[in-house]
Amino acid sequence: MIQSQMNEEIVSINDRLGEKLDSALAALSEAKSFAKSTYQTDVFQIAETMMQSLEGFRTLYARAHTFDECGVFEGGPWVDPGKLLPSLVAGSLKAGGVYPIVESLSELRMLAIAKGTQVSDTVSAEEALDFLNEVMALNLEYIFPRETEENRLAAGPQRDACIYLFQLLCDELGMQSLCADVVSEIEQISAQRPVSTGMVCSMIDMAADIPTDDTDAEVEERLALYTRALKHPSAISSRSSDVAVYRQALKGASREALEQEAAQFADSMRKTGLVSPYHAVLLRHLRSQQSDLIPLAMQLNELGTAEFAQNEEFVLRLIRVAILPTTAQSIYGLAKTLEFGILSRNEIRGGLLRMIDLDLQADVKKNLQSLRKSRDGVTANSRLLAGMISVLGQPLGVGQGNNPTCQAARAISLWAQYAQGYLLNTVISAARDGFVEMNFEGETLRSDQLTGGFLPRLDRDSDPVSVVLVPHMDRLYDAMMKRVALRPEDGHKWVNPALYGRWVSSGFCSVFTDRAQTTVADYDDFLRRFYATHHPAYNEDHPLVYPNPVGILVTNSHGDCLGAHAVSIQRIEEDPHGELRAYFYNPNNEGRQDWGLGVKPSIRGNGELEGESSLPFHQFAARLYAFHYNPYEEGDAYAVPDETITQIQDAAQQSWGRSYTWL
Repeated sequence: MIQSQMNEEIVSINDRLGEKLDSALAALSEAKSFAKSTYQTDVFQIAETMMQSLEGFRTLYARAHTFDECGVFEGGPWVDPGKLLPSLVAGSLKAGGVYPIVESLSELRMLAIAKGTQVSDTVSAEEALDFLNEVMALNLEYIFPRETEENRLAAGPQRDACIYLFQLLCDELGMQSLCADVVSEIEQISAQRPVSTGMVCSMIDMAADIPTDDTDAEVEERLALYTRALKHPSAISSRSSDVAVYRQALKGASREALEQEAAQFADSMRKTGLVSPYHAVLLRHLRSQQSDLIPLAMQLNELGTAEFAQNEEFVLRLIRVAILPTTAQSIYGLAKTLEFGILSRNEIRGGLLRMIDLDLQADVKKNLQSLRKSRDGVTANSRLLAGMISVLGQPLGVGQGNNPTCQAARAISLWAQYAQGYLLNTVISAARDGFVEMNFEGETLRSDQLTGGFLPRLDRDSDPVSVVLVPHMDRLYDAMMKRVALRPEDGHKWVNPALYGRWVSSGFCSVFTDRAQTTVADYDDFLRRFYATHHPAYNEDHPLVYPNPVGILVTNSHGDCLGAHAVSIQRIEEDPHGELRAYFYNPNNEGRQDWGLGVKPSIRGNGELEGESSLPFHQFAARLYAFHYNPYEEGDAYAVPDETITQIQDAAQQSWGRSYTWL
C-alpha cells in the first residue's frame, strides 16, 4: 500500500513538472535568438528536477523530438548532433553546473533520432544508434552501478540522474548487442597500451554482468582473455582466493611450477597489455627466491634480458619499492623500460632512486594517495615511482584523460622518449619543491607564481606523473600563450620550442594568416613546404629525428570541423603494404576516430608501434594546419606534383575547410 501511494505521488509530481516543461519549451520556442539563453535556463532547471526519477526521464524523452525545434541546444556545443563524440559524454556527465543536464538531454534527443521519432539532417537513425551503443559501452558504471569507495564519494543527485538516464537507454535499446560493443572497446583501448588502465579495467569487471545468449560464445571468449589477464592468468593464481593466499602458495611451489607461472603471466600481459595483481606477488617472490626467472616473468626480449642482467640489483630494488598488487600495471612499463635499455644511464638510475625517499609536498602526497581505490598501504613515493616507471616504458601511453591538456601530455611523452633525465628532474622539482621553472624569451617563469590555465581540476584517472606535473605545465603553457597573444602569427611558433625544449625545430608554418585563425591563405605553399620537409621523396631523405609537435583540425564522421588538436608526428615511413604513412602520437589515447570522407586513423594493422596512430601521408596532410620544420633541411617543394596538391586541397576544403574563409 505504501509503495503504491509513493508511486502515485511520483506520477502526480511528474505530471505537474511535465506541464511546466511544456510551458517552458513553448516560451523558449517563441523567444528571439538573443534571448534564448534566458529561457533555456528555465528548461534546464525543470529538467534537472525531473531527472531525479526514471519516470521523469521518460517524460523528458517523450518531448525529446521537440528539443531542436524549440532551441534547447541553440548557442552551445550540443547544437549539432552530428558533431558529438561518444568519448566526451562521460566527462560532461561528471562535470559541474549545467553540463550534465544538457548532456542528458542530448542523449534523449539522440535516442529520439535512433527510434525514428525525430529526423536529423546530420545524423541518421543508424548513426544515432551506433553513437548510443558506444556511449553505453563507455559508461557501464551507470548501467551496473557498484558500491565502490569512489562511487560512494560521488553519490548524490547527479550520479542518480546518470543511472536513471542509462536505465532508460537500456530499456529502449536493449542490451543484446552491448556485450560485443564493450568487448570491441576493451580490445581497441587495450591495443593502444595506455598507462592509465582504470577505465578499461572497470569495463572488464562490469562486462561480466551483461546478459548474453548462446550466439555470443566467440565474444565471451574474447572477453575471457581480458578477464583472466586482470584476475587469474596462471594455474596457481586461479586456485587462490586472494593475493595473500597466493603468496603462501608460491612458497611451496617447485621450480617447474614457478617457471610455468612466470610464462603464463608474461604471455597474458604481452597479449593484452594488462597486468594482474597476482603478477606483482609473483615478481616479489622471485626477487627474493629465484630472480633469474624475472626475465621470463616479463617475457623480456634479448636486449631487455641483457639490461636486467647488467642492472639486476637496481631492478630488484625497484620491484621491492614500486611493484605491489595495486601498482601491478607498472610491471608492463618496467618490462618495456628494460627493453629500451635506458636503466644503465646514470641520470635515470639516480632520478628513480631519488624518488624512493623524496620529501613530497603535502598537496602532492594527498593527490597521489587520492589515486588509490582502497587502503592498500602503498606510500605516495612508491606510487609516484611506479607511475614514473610506466611512463618511461610507455611514453606513447601517456594520456590527457578528461583534461584539456593535450600540450602537457605531449610534452611528457616527448621527454619520456628523448629526455628522460630532464623529465625525472622536472617531476622531482614539482613533487618536492612545488614548482616547475622554464625560460621564455629571456624571462624565467615559475609555475607556483602563475595563475590561470585550462585545467579546472585534474581527472582522477590520470597517471601519477601527470597528477604531479600537468597542473604546472598547464599554467606555464597558458602564461606563454598569453605573452604572444597579440602577435600576428600562431603563438605556438614561439611557445612550442620554449615549452618542449631544443627537440623542436625553429621553423614554423601555418595555414592561417590572421591571429583569429579564420582565414586560410597560401595553402599551396603550406602543403609544398610540408612535403619538402617531411616526405622522403622531396626532403632529400632527411629522417624525422624527434617527434614533431603539430596541429591538426579534427573532424567528425561527416567531415565537419570539431576544432584544433595537438598531436606529434613520430615517424614517416612505408607501412607493410608499401604505402607511405604518417605515424603519430595522439595524447587523448583515442587514435581510431572516424574523421569523415574515408579518413580513419588506424592503431594496428598498418605497422603501428604501441600507442601510435597512423594515416596515409596525403590524408594526414589534409588534416594538418601547423607544423615545425628545420629550415636547413628543406628539400624541393617545386617538385611536388600539382595533382597531389590539388587532391589534398580538395579534401581539406570539403572537410574542415568549410568552416573557414579561403583566399
